[in-house]
Amino acid sequence: QLQLVESGGGLVQPGGSLRLSCAASGFTLDYYAIGWFRQAPGKEREGVSCISMNGGRTNYADSVQGRFDISRDNAKSTVYLQMNNLKPEDTALYYCAAYRDWSFGRLCSSSVNAYDYWGQGTQVTVSS
Repeated sequence: QLQLVESGGGLVQPGGSLRLSCAASGFTLDYYAIGWFRQAPGKEREGVSCISMNGGRTNYADSVQGRFDISRDNAKSTVYLQMNNLKPEDTALYYCAAYRDWSFGRLCSSSVNAYDYWGQGTQVTVSS
């Protein structure tokens, strides 16, 4: 069974940092693009960042550009989201998701509809 498991969320003060992890089980991430999404109460799920199968392409939402960094370690079947200079508006449930990357590393999608596999989410709360 294909599963994605997020970890690393928590409570952090504004300006702080967190590193989220997305670990795959039941399959290897080598051929999958991975996206990070977030959903705050009362809001739609939005794309935060994505990375193609070999890391050749990454995308970021404007709201996190320059503060967040996505990376992957295919040997560990894990994708990371380093979040720096966190703001209260970053508070949300963060999900990772995967889809088979038929662009072979050239592209990754920020659209929820592109993704086939989803984790259960990890909560990030930014508050003083």
